[in-house]
This record gives sequence, C-alpha cells and structure tokens, in this order.
Amino acid sequence: MEANDKRYITLILVHVLLGVFFYFFKSASFIYGFAIFLFGLYYVIKTGNKNNEVLFVSAYIVGSEVFLRMTGGSILYEFSKYGVMIFLLLGMFYSGFSKNAVPFWIYLLLLLPGVVVATETLNLETDMRKSIAFNISGPVCLGIASIYNYNRKITFSQVNNILLTLGLPVVTTAAYLILYTPDLKEVLTGTGSNGETSGGFGPNQVATILGIGMFVFFSRLIFSSKTKLIFILNLIIAFNITYRGLVTFSRGGMITGFLMIVFLLIYLYFNANTSGRYKLNLLFVFMTLVFSLIWIYTSMQTSGLIDKRYANQDAMGRVKESRFTGREEILASEIDAFKDSPVFGVGVAKGLEIRYEKTGEIITSHNEISRTIAEHGTLGIMALMIVFFTPVFLYIDNKQHVYMFCFLVFWLLTINHAAMRIAAPAFVYSLSLLKVTIDKTTD
Repeated sequence: MEANDKRYITLILVHVLLGVFFYFFKSASFIYGFAIFLFGLYYVIKTGNKNNEVLFVSAYIVGSEVFLRMTGGSILYEFSKYGVMIFLLLGMFYSGFSKNAVPFWIYLLLLLPGVVVATETLNLETDMRKSIAFNISGPVCLGIASIYNYNRKITFSQVNNILLTLGLPVVTTAAYLILYTPDLKEVLTGTGSNGETSGGFGPNQVATILGIGMFVFFSRLIFSSKTKLIFILNLIIAFNITYRGLVTFSRGGMITGFLMIVFLLIYLYFNANTSGRYKLNLLFVFMTLVFSLIWIYTSMQTSGLIDKRYANQDAMGRVKESRFTGREEILASEIDAFKDSPVFGVGVAKGLEIRYEKTGEIITSHNEISRTIAEHGTLGIMALMIVFFTPVFLYIDNKQHVYMFCFLVFWLLTINHAAMRIAAPAFVYSLSLLKVTIDKTTD
C-alpha cells in the first residue's frame, strides 16, 4: 500500500472515530470546536500562509459547522462565518489580495445602506445588533471570502485537497448520524423533514452539508481514486453520505449536491476528447447505477416514504397543497416589501418583523435572493448581479477551473432553500473565483 493511500485511509478512519466518540461524549465536542480554531490559528501563523493554508482551515470550519451545531460544540452559533472571515482576513494580511477584486468591494458597499436603513426601521424592542448581524453575516462572509479568492492562483490538486478538507468533517457527521438513528422505521411517521434522522438538528442544514459532502466524494471517485482500494473506500463513503442525506427528508441539499455532480460530468464530457468521452459514457452508466441502487435501498428502508416525499405527497399518497412547504407566502411578502421600498429596501432583518406583524408568527426567510431584494432594494439586486456574473466573466480566461459552475450552482441553489444560515454557500461560492491551473498530480 502506498504512503498516500495509508494517509488517506487514516484521515477517514480518524474522522469516523470522531463521530463515534462524540456520539458517546457529546459535551466534549466543545473542545473539538475550540481545537479547530486554535490549531488553525497556529497552523496559519506558523506557515505564514505560503500555500493558502487559510483556505484549508476555512474549509474545515465550513465542513464541521453543522456537526458542531448539532452536538453543541460551537464557540458561538455563528462561529463558522466569523471564523472564515477571521482566517481569510489573516490570509490577506500575509498574502495580500488582487487589486482587481473591485466588484466585491462594491458588493460590500452596496450592503451598507440596508444596514443604515435597519437602524431606523427596526422596532425599538428588537435587539438590533443581533438581528442585523444574523442576517448580514452570511453576505459579508461571502464578500470577504471572494476578495481573498479573486483570481488567486492555485492548482487543481490543491482545490481537490481543499474539498477533501471540507468533506472530512462531513464523514464525522455521517458516522454520528448512523449511531443517532440506527432504525429508521421507528422514527419515520410522515414525509416531512425529519429531525430524528438529522441528529436532532435542522434537516435543511444537515441535508445541505451532506449534499456538498456527497459531491466531494463522488468527485474523488473521478479524480482521486488511483487504486481499487481507494475507489471502493470513496464509493462506500459517497453511498453512506448520500443515503444519510436522503433520509433527512429535506430535499434542497440533496438535489443541489446531485445537480453539482451532473454539472461536473457535463463539463468533463464537453471538454474531453473521443477517448475521454468513451470513458465518461461508462462513468455515466456507473453513476446512474450507483444512484439507482442508493434510491432503491433508501426506498426499502423508508417503506416507500422517500418516493412520496420527492413526489410532494404525504404518507397517504395525497399531493400536498404547497410544493415548497409554505415558502411561497414568505416570497410574496418579500416581493411586497420590495414594492414598498424599491430603492434602499426595508432594512436588514425588517422582513421578519413585517411577517410577524401580519401573521403573529416568527417566520425567517429561506430565500436569500428574495430577502436581499426586500431588505436592500435595488442595491440588493445590483449586489446579487455582481455575485452571479463575476465568476462567469472570469471563466472566459479560466477554462481550467473544472468546478467553477459546480460551485456557482451550489451557491445559487442553496441560498434559494436555506438562505445563508451556514457558511458553506459563501465559502464554496468564493472558490469559483480561483484561478485554477491543471497539474500532473490530482491528489
């Protein structure tokens, strides 16, 4: 067995054991959260960020965020977003940033008026600092991460290693979930998102991180499985993460991960030669077979409830009235808010107050696009356009960035169903701005 294979297997085994350990000693996860931050700080300062170490530390923070929230190990609830910002600002201190990252300085400036408006429009009894910070931390994290990564030169193998660093804590999460819910049939009673199969935490966030984990290990099947042993190991991991994601019964994260894989395969197909396309055809067949087996197995384990969930049916097979679990009403309220204040918006976090005044319920937005438009107005639309079009324009001179469209798709779809509650969409999006060159090694 090669030394690289041994290291890889050891890394996987350690993260599986972490999941097992924290299942039995849940309170100890707080030490894990602190250790990630302290070791990351030591690692970056020691290396001086010579090889973009801040990206690896940030990736690990992003991958572990949901697990730490699930087990109560977060230093602060929003620690991951602030952690990513701290490390990437530290990275700028050591390695600077591109002078051409002007679009994202403009993006951050466009967010400011919404904060100012909020100080005037939010109710007096509202904790203004917490409300504004909760809603603006995700977009600010995206801006800072994008400034650091804008046209930063990096090799394809380094990108794969960054993704692996993000994926390792997802392995820990999957191991924890296996122990947390050993028998699905005892906890499945309907087709709604299920906290019992999501480690007792929000299924939407759990499915989101499992979805990106699914993508990471399926991509490793393609690029980083040089031996049969590593191929089988990556296949087992991808199978388990996908299965655990499906049984959360939260659709958004899993559909997003699946579409990332589809975009990756399409990109490879159109950029391959005749011999490469033949191999990809075989890969398409293999992937189709794997996903079919995972679905069949999940359907059997859930007594067909997963089929009904994705068909938008209840446990009795009746089609649900709302395809988006009531999120249409939130969208309508945010469109109305934009109409009322089309230039500067109603102010950061004001949308939640407006819905509370109308319904008497605290209903947070799941859609970052409509929230941004409502709370930042036309300036928010301009900010979103910068985010969407910048990587597309950069791609013209960045054709070797194999994952660019995958990362953009992850950001776009995730913020449509889970807003920016976790750091993943901000950080993964910023990776689409990297200047990637193909190297001889891919692991």
